[in-house]
Amino acid sequence: MRPRHLSIITACLIWFISPSTELLAELKLPSFFSNQMVLQRDKPVSIWGWADANTQVDVAFNGNTVSTKSNDDGSWRLALPAMKANGQGMNMVIENGKDRVEIKNILIGEVWFASGQSNMAFKLQASLDAKTDLPKSKNPAIRFFLATNTPAAQPQTDIAGTWNLSSPETSGKFSAVAYYFAKQIQQETGIPVGIIQSCWGGKRSECYTSREAMLSNSHGKKMIAELDRAAKAFDSVAAKKKHDAAMANWEKRTARVRAQNKNKAASERARLPRRPLPVKPTYENERNPTVLYNGMIHPFVGYTMRGAIWYQGEANAKAGLAEIYQEMFTLMIQDWRQRWGDEFPFYFVQLANFKPVTTDPGQQSDWATVQDQQRKTLELAGTGMATINDVGDARDIHPKNKKTVGLRLARWALSNDYQKPVTVSGPLYKSSRVKAGKMIIEFAHTGNGLKTGDGKPLQRFEVTGDNQTWHWADAKISNNTIIVSCKEVPNPKAVRYAWAANPEGANLVNSENLPASIFSTKNN
Repeated sequence: MRPRHLSIITACLIWFISPSTELLAELKLPSFFSNQMVLQRDKPVSIWGWADANTQVDVAFNGNTVSTKSNDDGSWRLALPAMKANGQGMNMVIENGKDRVEIKNILIGEVWFASGQSNMAFKLQASLDAKTDLPKSKNPAIRFFLATNTPAAQPQTDIAGTWNLSSPETSGKFSAVAYYFAKQIQQETGIPVGIIQSCWGGKRSECYTSREAMLSNSHGKKMIAELDRAAKAFDSVAAKKKHDAAMANWEKRTARVRAQNKNKAASERARLPRRPLPVKPTYENERNPTVLYNGMIHPFVGYTMRGAIWYQGEANAKAGLAEIYQEMFTLMIQDWRQRWGDEFPFYFVQLANFKPVTTDPGQQSDWATVQDQQRKTLELAGTGMATINDVGDARDIHPKNKKTVGLRLARWALSNDYQKPVTVSGPLYKSSRVKAGKMIIEFAHTGNGLKTGDGKPLQRFEVTGDNQTWHWADAKISNNTIIVSCKEVPNPKAVRYAWAANPEGANLVNSENLPASIFSTKNN
């Protein structure tokens, strides 16, 4: 078949299946409005989809029937009234005269949106406690919608994925962090919990932010300008030629390795070379700003939920990005809230300790900078942060202890959203003052008092007198504050704590043994 004919056929097929065309006669909803879904309790619930243009659509659920009329393009949206939690599976019927859709086994409970990069995507089956917890994971009151990785050049209205009931057969593929978060919420409240999991490893926060939001920010404008320049310069013919050459080389290398492995025992065989991936057009490359917002966030905009949880930052821990992470991360959170029209709670995970241990003061670290920028993001109302600088792995950017992470995230929700009497966090820097050549530090979230987690003297406090040269400092707990001093610095200007990618020995905790976050009083 000639290429021109193939293009015409493809175009016709796209036109035929598009939900915005008048050829669409069937009643259709996004994939996440489907069997086994969880709807948010105590809030009006948005439901939407497509049908014939200008026809009546009726939605019946839980004793309520709500009607609306589809628009000229066939799209429609309505809201069911707020409903109480219900753990008994119910059915929803959507009709528009000639067509009928029935969605089965729906629960009403708490819905949380889980996103970020690889540590949020990290599967339960690979986590530290999988052997113990996975066989016991059967719980139909915990459900996950697993969204398919979907880069997109333009905002999408749907995304592939399915709802899954938690069980030993299914939950291994769930985000481990989100699973432990959901399990704790469900146990403490007795209410069904639904998690919408939409995350992709190795991606910057800017990938999850809309083009409009990026253009409202000076740094974002520069990133979008670079994106547009790259898109304009993209040569699909050259990209294909480059990929073809890479494939040819890969095939030769693979054949050579296979031949070498032929007579070797399995344990002695070399790994096959990784197959090269095609070069994607700029606006469809998942590593670029806005692309994952378009494909993996925008389809869900409006889905009624309690809030969001997030684990990301590793991809931003590099020069030029680390220093502006608070600004860009805050931009993303505000973008989502504006899109949803809801100032929903947003709880996130601070980066874990990682990389070789440092032993000298005054270290510069993009990783530590991102951690502190994450702490500063708490200035935005309705946010919370799980500090995990005690459960990382120096050699693995994907630490396997995900239970601790999920449970620490859950503390914020249990306290703020479910009124449970729990301490939400380890000590967070609050204020400082200088007195008699010493720096006195005050903290929030001290519980019943500050202490060291290992019973040893406080470590990893640094002090500077000129804002340039840092010295290890003596630090002592006094009346729920920390008093920091140093013989070499008689006139302290700033103090910082745990300022390293892997601050081994950092041991300040509160009465709940929750670790203190990294902080610096300089420019705070």
